[in-house]
Amino acid sequence: MTDTSQIPPKIPPQITDSHCHLDFSDFDDDITQVVERAVDAGVTRMVTICTKMRELDQVRAIVDAHAPVFFAAGTHPMNVTKEPMVTIKELVALAAHPKFVGIGETGLDYHYTADSKDIQQSSLRIHIEAARQTGLPLIIHARAADDDMARILAEEHAAGAYTCVMHCFSSSAELAKAALDLGFYLSMSGIAAFPKSTELREIFASAPIERILVETDAPYLAPPPHRGKRNEPAYTAHTARIGAETFGMDYAGFARQTTANFERLFTKAAAYNGAA
Repeated sequence: MTDTSQIPPKIPPQITDSHCHLDFSDFDDDITQVVERAVDAGVTRMVTICTKMRELDQVRAIVDAHAPVFFAAGTHPMNVTKEPMVTIKELVALAAHPKFVGIGETGLDYHYTADSKDIQQSSLRIHIEAARQTGLPLIIHARAADDDMARILAEEHAAGAYTCVMHCFSSSAELAKAALDLGFYLSMSGIAAFPKSTELREIFASAPIERILVETDAPYLAPPPHRGKRNEPAYTAHTARIGAETFGMDYAGFARQTTANFERLFTKAAAYNGAA
């Protein structure tokens, strides 16, 4: 009989969860275990997103306590009427933190909150200017607002370049093309892994593989086989396996490529060396 006791466990390919919400109450009881499970699954970096500026201290505490976790911050478009309007100065000041790596999420959401679209657009333009000034990528939430989103992103890019990821992309092929034409990135969430998301996977498959990221948006949108349950960063690997199939790649190759893509966009995270 072969002695397997000395054979080290197989190390999974490294991958990044480019968007999650570890400060949400869903993780209050087991945040340390959630991060550990992610690392065990090969998810060696996570970007947790602060969606309300008044919750920054809570988010920073999580980031400071867990080495693989980075953060971004902004005012989610669905929160703009509930929060003071964030300023460019406030967002730019956050870049002093060594693990602050992105601006947002911001964007437009007319599905539930179309009545605040004018305020959403003003907030979006503030975040874009902060992305310009810091050189950090903009993180965009877009739902039921494709025309205005494409227009504002293009107008602002013409006024001064910035980088951007369309987080949890599930919009039209037209918005995907508009974003890609500006040099932006598209991020695959668990939605892309749902069996009925054939059209969405086709949109991703038509994009350059060099512009694809993966994410969970945890605690939301868990991919199969966890659909309907709490999502967590470890499940990035499930979505990434569907991503690999979508692009006709093996999982290890897709993990390498999307990790390289993340590092090209999130340059501050890529350069981070653990300095306080």
